[in-house]
Amino acid sequence: MGERNMSMVEKRRVVITGMGAVTPIGNTVEEFWNSVKAGKVGIGEITRFDTTDYKVKIAAEVKDFSPRERMDFKAAKRMETFSQYAVAAAKEACEDAGFDIEKEDPYRCGVIVGSGIGSLQQVEKNYTIIREKGPNRVNPLMVPLMISNMAAGNISIQLGLKGKCTNVVTACATGTNCIGDALRAIQYGDAEVMFAGGTESSICPTGVAGFTSLTALTTSNDPERASIPFDKDRSGFVLGEGAGVVVLEELEHAKKRGAKIYAEVAGYGATGDAFHITSPAEDGSGAAKAMEYAMEEGGITPADVDYINAHGTSTHHNDLFETYAIKRAFGDAAKDVVINSTKSMIGHLLGAAGAVECIVTVKTIQEGFIHQTMGTRETDEECDLNYAVGASVEKEVRYALTNSLGFGGHNATLLLKKYEE
Repeated sequence: MGERNMSMVEKRRVVITGMGAVTPIGNTVEEFWNSVKAGKVGIGEITRFDTTDYKVKIAAEVKDFSPRERMDFKAAKRMETFSQYAVAAAKEACEDAGFDIEKEDPYRCGVIVGSGIGSLQQVEKNYTIIREKGPNRVNPLMVPLMISNMAAGNISIQLGLKGKCTNVVTACATGTNCIGDALRAIQYGDAEVMFAGGTESSICPTGVAGFTSLTALTTSNDPERASIPFDKDRSGFVLGEGAGVVVLEELEHAKKRGAKIYAEVAGYGATGDAFHITSPAEDGSGAAKAMEYAMEEGGITPADVDYINAHGTSTHHNDLFETYAIKRAFGDAAKDVVINSTKSMIGHLLGAAGAVECIVTVKTIQEGFIHQTMGTRETDEECDLNYAVGASVEKEVRYALTNSLGFGGHNATLLLKKYEE
C-alpha cells in the first residue's frame, strides 16, 4: 500500500549532458565549483539598494555579471535580471553539452525553467511611476518583463527550442520540480532533450522587507556566521540569487550524438505536506516520502545512498524537520550518509536553489568530493547526523539525493547516479 506503480509504461533512461550556472561565487560552472571546493562564502553587504532602514543588511549577490558578454545585448535589454541569469546559464549548458539545434527536431527539444517570484523590481519601479506620474506612464513591457515564465520563454527563443516549454513555480522547490518534470517529459516520450532548472533575482527592497517581516531571514551581519545550516545558533536564511540549468537527454539520443555523460537521473519524488504555508510538516513525513519515492524509482535502498545535498536553509524549522525527514526515510542508514548544505556558501537562491544544488550533486558524484557545510560549527543537539562540519569529505559517491522544500508544503527530491552503461 502507498507504493507508486511506475511500471505501466516502459520508462526511458535520462542522463545529464550539460550544465550552466550563475551564482554568488562564480558565473560559470567551473568558476562556481572551484569556489565550492575552496569553501568560498559569497555573502556580503547588500549593494543593490540602501539598507539603512532595514534590519537585514547582507545577502548573497551575483558579482560582475555582464549580460553583454553572455548574450545578444539587444535581447538582454528586453529581459529582467532573472531572465538574463537563466539565458546565460542555458547558453553555457548548451555549449557544454555540444548541443546543436540545427541537427535536432526542435519540437522534440524543450525547456522547463522556473522562477519563484519573477521580477519584483518591475513591480516596484512601475508602482512608483503610477504613484508619481500616473498609470499612462507605465513601461509597455512591464508585464512581459515581470512574469516568471519569461525565463523559460527567453531560453526557448534564444536557443530555438520548440518543444514543451513550461515554468513550474513551487517557491524554494522550483528548480528541483522543474528538473523532475523535465525528467518525466523525456522518460515518457514527450521530448528527447530538455533544458531544465531555475532562476531568481529578488534582492530588492520588497524582497528583503517581505522575507524579513516573515522572520525568515537571519539578522546576523557576519557573512561567515549568517548562513549556518544545522548549527545550534542558526537564525534564518540569507537571500541569494542566480540560476542553474542542466541539459537532460534521453540516453540513446545522447550516445548517438557522442555526448559526454555527467550522471544519470535515476529517480524523482514530489509530495505536498498539506500542513502549513511556511513550515514543513513537523514530523518530516512529506519530505521523507519524496525521498522514499525517488529511491524506490531508482530501485535502491537507503544504504545505497552515499550523499544528500540537503535543502538546509539555516532556519530553525527547516533544518530540524529535514533532519527528522532523513531519519524517517533512511532509518538506521541515516547515521552513515554524508549530508551537506550548499546554502552555507551561496545563501538561498529560492527558485534557483534546487537547480544549482543539482549541479553541485553532479560534480560531487564526478569527483568524489563532498564540500564542507561552511560556517556551521556546533550542530543543534536534535540535528545529530553527519553534515560535513569542519571539513570536506572525500569518498566515492555512486548514488546521491538532492532535496528541496518550498513554502506551501512542496517537497521535491532527485536521485542522481554515477553513470554506468
